[in-house]
Amino acid sequence: MPAAQGWQVPRFESPLWLGRQHPYCVVIPVINEGERIRNLLKRMAAANIASQADIIIIDGGSKDGSLELGALQAFGVRGLLVKTDPGKLSAQLRCAYAFALEQGYEGIITIDGNDKDDPEAIPRFIAALEDGIDFVQASRFLPGGVAENTPRSRDLAIRFIHAPLLSLASGFKWTDTTQGFRAYSRKMLLDPRLAPFRNVFMTYELLAYLSYRAPLLGYRCVELPTIRSYPKGEVPTKISAFRGNLDVFKVLLKACRGAYNN
Repeated sequence: MPAAQGWQVPRFESPLWLGRQHPYCVVIPVINEGERIRNLLKRMAAANIASQADIIIIDGGSKDGSLELGALQAFGVRGLLVKTDPGKLSAQLRCAYAFALEQGYEGIITIDGNDKDDPEAIPRFIAALEDGIDFVQASRFLPGGVAENTPRSRDLAIRFIHAPLLSLASGFKWTDTTQGFRAYSRKMLLDPRLAPFRNVFMTYELLAYLSYRAPLLGYRCVELPTIRSYPKGEVPTKISAFRGNLDVFKVLLKACRGAYNN
């Protein structure tokens, strides 16, 4: 499918693929998450997620030994993809989304592999997709949501810069726009006007772009309250304090002015 569609998808390998069982899949992007990815998979197993959606991990090149195939299968993981081309988060997501669409999934839920999000919300994301929602965004800031130990600088940046700018540009009232706990419909991802499979999406561009572009194209969007917890004294993130946050801000401005539009 990717070649026929003219999609630009980084090269990847699939050392584990047990086939599609459910209409929906949960994509988990990781790179050297160590114990965090194991903890997340344990929580997903306790919530019986594998009985409702197929779990697919997309690895950006981990070297920490955290993705041993036998252990993954014991936790109910059905697929492990390993990106072999350059690129960061957006490149990983393009690999996984292209693979999932090619396998025929009706919708994709994405949850970060650093164990900050509560996977018990996943069934509510699936229910929203089944009800015809095209874009589900987790929000720790909605009533019923929980923001635990969020670094003060990040909290302020999301509340007063990132979410307000994307809300203004997209016409949809977003409250929590930087996290990757989301769900997308097949219909939306296949829309050539959206065109997410382009090499312009290499780092964090895809997340901001989809939050901007999907509402403008008339897709049904919703935020659901969730729990997002940072461990005390540690900020598990791949975004560096100054340079990384500056790059995220530049991406935000480019997305809001339509620089990534197809």
